[in-house]
Amino acid sequence: MTAVSVPDDVRERLRSYLWEQLEGIGWGVLTAAEKTVYYQRWTADPAIGGVLNRYMETARVRVYIKDAMLKPYARLRLADWARCSRVLGVSADAEVAESFIKPHGRRLADGRVICWGNAAAWKIVLTAVFERSYGRSGVRAYAAVLLRATGRYRDDGVRAMVADAATRLGVERLVWLDT
Repeated sequence: MTAVSVPDDVRERLRSYLWEQLEGIGWGVLTAAEKTVYYQRWTADPAIGGVLNRYMETARVRVYIKDAMLKPYARLRLADWARCSRVLGVSADAEVAESFIKPHGRRLADGRVICWGNAAAWKIVLTAVFERSYGRSGVRAYAAVLLRATGRYRDDGVRAMVADAATRLGVERLVWLDT
């Protein structure tokens, strides 16, 4: 079977359906093994994998679901400034002087630098807060928000180590957002 692109209306219908399911199952906090079960289920589901199989080889369906359907969801959820601002007690409409990606972050007009990302990427997030504020007059390393803290990142010892690193880098606040 030759690979053919999935029509926009079909892709959008499947995307909407899958994203609704992701919200209901708490996708962001599932382990890789738990996610694998869902990938297998969706690939075998005639309403998802069966539909996609009309446009691509069976071997490509799981990869398509993961890369084309679910990665955009993860990126969108990760980019959610409102969640981060809420846990920090910062107005969601605070004036932004600069926005960042990889990892996500903001330098607010008042000079506070805030970065956020998955707990597993804590080193990158903390370093970004430090780097984006270092040596800049009126700019300070205000906060790091670590999301999707699952597995070892729920351990008090690991969190203490990360908090120590944040302190050493001059990050004023460290917030764990487990969901």
